[in-house]
Amino acid sequence: MAEFDTISELEEEEEAATEEHLRRYAPDPVLVRGAGHITVFGLSNKFDTEFPSILTGKVAPEEFKTSIGRVNACLKKALPINVKWLLCGCLCCCCTLGCSMWPVICLNKRTRRSIQKLLEWENNRLYHKLALHWKLTKRKCETSSMMEYVILIEFVPKYPIFRPD
Repeated sequence: MAEFDTISELEEEEEAATEEHLRRYAPDPVLVRGAGHITVFGLSNKFDTEFPSILTGKVAPEEFKTSIGRVNACLKKALPINVKWLLCGCLCCCCTLGCSMWPVICLNKRTRRSIQKLLEWENNRLYHKLALHWKLTKRKCETSSMMEYVILIEFVPKYPIFRPD
């Protein structure tokens, strides 16, 4: 039985080493930044629909625009409510000792989760078959020290790539 455990541990170590090797040689991920005029807690009111040239040959521009359009539709539906609650929370912040900000924080978290679920659905529907993985992630802004949410499109190799180091 001890020999079986050793074999199992060796296989797990080999799988982890293979995954690390695949990540090291995969192309850099594509960032789709927010392009809207309103940002609530790092989440912009829309994402850029311009097709990145690095995705040429990987995914059709129409599919990319459809996916970004779905995300933007989700944001268009949720963010106006978030902005109203943010303004209300700011006006009442002194009276409520900051507790009036909780609704907008919860709504923003719900919006992020709905986008993440949408991206997972898109991944399962199409992008995992194309060796791509879309996810919503927080990154530092290029122009300031603020954080923003971006859509990160990662390349996932379908087959192991073995290159000498």
